[in-house]
Amino acid sequence: MTEQLVDSYDAVGFDLDGVVYRGPYAVPGAPQVLAELRRQAIKVGFVTNNAQRPPQTVADHLESLGIACRVEDVVTSAQATARLMADQLPAQAEVLIVGSPALADEIALVGLRPAFQRSPQTAAIVIGYDPEQRWANFNEAAYAVQAGARYFACNNDQTRPTEFGVAVGMGGMLAAMTRALPGLEPTMGGKPARALLDQTALRFDAQRMVFVGDRLDTDVEGAVRAEMDSLFVFSGSHGKADLAQAGPLWRPTWIGADLAALLAPPRRVRLESDQALCGAARARLTPSGLALESVPADREGQLDALWAVLQLLWVEADAGRPRPVAAVLDRLDLVP
Repeated sequence: MTEQLVDSYDAVGFDLDGVVYRGPYAVPGAPQVLAELRRQAIKVGFVTNNAQRPPQTVADHLESLGIACRVEDVVTSAQATARLMADQLPAQAEVLIVGSPALADEIALVGLRPAFQRSPQTAAIVIGYDPEQRWANFNEAAYAVQAGARYFACNNDQTRPTEFGVAVGMGGMLAAMTRALPGLEPTMGGKPARALLDQTALRFDAQRMVFVGDRLDTDVEGAVRAEMDSLFVFSGSHGKADLAQAGPLWRPTWIGADLAALLAPPRRVRLESDQALCGAARARLTPSGLALESVPADREGQLDALWAVLQLLWVEADAGRPRPVAAVLDRLDLVP
């Protein structure tokens, strides 16, 4: 039987936007891959930094795309942040919500008391993505923190992919808060903080989980911080140029075009002094930078070539010898 990348794991966690779907549409092939994973009895979890939607809404969305999903298969940053807050605050502490009703529901479920107005009893504030928020609500949150309330947030995503283009994410909202709270950073429940992925592994009783994502700054870094392997896919936000510039926290364990990489043989590289081999691809160091002996004509072959190039590039960068690589990346025209 042909080896599959997923054979080394007992569970797979999936980011959603850019990995499983893009806005209202499934990423091509994703429903079929997920169905095959379930057929093989691999535990599947859907993990999202989006704190606006309740888990049932996420599950219903996935079902509408032909992807089997129970509500308990969904883990959100709102849930992770609420659990983190429950561990750090007294029972029934009042929490000022700057976010959606779904976030307030998760706060209540862990034994804290959600409120939408600041009061002398406000013990903490939590910010979650909600495009309907008013500036006055952010001001009230800032006043509460200035008065001594604890400061929590669900995530720090700078942008949010939509079917129309790239929208401002939670990071933009938190950046505005720093003007009133200079030097203060919120305790974060979502990626790249490790709480969300730690709670995902715990929920699915996973001994060895791989996390699949399309962003290096949230998905891959979150997996690295949670000491978890990651598969980076090219169906969403980041691409080959981002990988070429990635520091240690942003380097995935594996790369693949999309979710089908989980069912394919793992992409492995052999390093030999000044060269790297992956599949039929060979990259080597030269006095002027990095070179490929040839460029495969198919996408999978070009991904092999990219993976070989990246291994050499990262070794050189870590040794303080950065190498120019733009010309090589331009030749891999089937990789975004």
